[in-house]
Amino acid sequence: MYKRLSAVMFPIVTLLCIGSIVWGYQEHQEKNSILLKAENQYQRAFHDLTYHMDKLHNELGQTLAVHSLSQGMHRKGLVNVWRLTSEAQNEINQLPLTLLPFNQTEDFLSRISNFAYKTAVRDMTKEPLSPDEMKTLKTLYANSKQISKDLFQVQDKVIQNRLRWMDVESALATEKESADNTIVDGFKTVDNKVNGYPEINWGPSVSSIYSKRSVKMLQGPPVAPEQLKQKGLQLMKPHPVKDVSIKKNGNSADHETFTVSANHAKGDGTITIDFTKQGMMMSYLDTRTIKSKQLSGDEAEKKASAFLSKHGYPLMKAVRYQDHNNVESFTFVPVKEQVYMYPQQIQVRVALDNGDITGVQASDYIYAMAVVKSVSLKPKLTVQQAKQHVNSDMKIAYTRLAVIKNDASKEVLCYEFGGTFDKQGYRIYVNADTGMEESVESVRSS
Repeated sequence: MYKRLSAVMFPIVTLLCIGSIVWGYQEHQEKNSILLKAENQYQRAFHDLTYHMDKLHNELGQTLAVHSLSQGMHRKGLVNVWRLTSEAQNEINQLPLTLLPFNQTEDFLSRISNFAYKTAVRDMTKEPLSPDEMKTLKTLYANSKQISKDLFQVQDKVIQNRLRWMDVESALATEKESADNTIVDGFKTVDNKVNGYPEINWGPSVSSIYSKRSVKMLQGPPVAPEQLKQKGLQLMKPHPVKDVSIKKNGNSADHETFTVSANHAKGDGTITIDFTKQGMMMSYLDTRTIKSKQLSGDEAEKKASAFLSKHGYPLMKAVRYQDHNNVESFTFVPVKEQVYMYPQQIQVRVALDNGDITGVQASDYIYAMAVVKSVSLKPKLTVQQAKQHVNSDMKIAYTRLAVIKNDASKEVLCYEFGGTFDKQGYRIYVNADTGMEESVESVRSS
């Protein structure tokens, strides 16, 4: 009996053993294939990064080498600098550096990219490179040379010692410090050197991108917390609420704000309102459950306009609309002397079940108040003169004056031409003083 049983089981067990060995071998091969592909991708990204940093250094040198009045060559060089920094940033994102401090170098490349782009897109025949911008280019040329040199040194060691990026990823993921991780040490060296570079004058257009908003920018005396709490309750009306509280945010005077919060009396969600210390509302959020749609878009817009008017905002017009999950979102801008002030926009969300205001975002309105006051609202060009700069194939539906922030982060007065081209909606913003096209915006059809 045992002989017959063993005669039957032996080949079965043998087949199972062989099958498990084959399966394990295939799994091992697949794993090695995946690791090899990842390693090849890391190696390619690293060597491309080294190459593009060297090209960036050379491109900056060529841009500096041409005559100071060669606007065409300056534009071409800056466009190439912008392209190369974008490629370098993309390659950094492909490397396993999320756990490795390399943020200083990434920030440096980001600033170079923005500086090159914002300088290249302007009319350089009227606004050529300034002495300060030429000085900035010389500094970037010297700094990029050092970064390129350091990356080449890392590349040489990687090639000579056949170093693997997968080992770097494994070491970073497990938080293990190897005795001699050339790649990690090399990137840390690059980042530390970048951090030690002297402060660079990037100019106002680039600096404005990275400048952090501070309540010190706002005018007016501080408001007592109890007054802010009462103001919050006024904004929450007519909703019955409970558990009202207020807390201070931020540990420094630069970022000191207050949050008033309360629960709905019926227990369905909360309302939170953020204020500046001067008592200006920055945001409003109601998290209650929104039921089925009952209101039209026009009715919701009237609700949003009534809310803004009730709480002391100036005359505002809705310029953008979006419907999502039974909530209609509106972007409102103030209208001053028949000019639409886009930098001072406010977003208002309205629940379409009963018209409640469920959200307000007013930070742009608050921080742009002081800036837009310096913009002249008197155009130098007539509507007809500005219209000559618009594509003749565009069917213009309306024209109005508007203040916008252009690619150079400057507030400028423009003629806004709204219409369609090939059945797609567009808004074209033409500078009301120079006739230059400042911005083009596609409008999603409802």
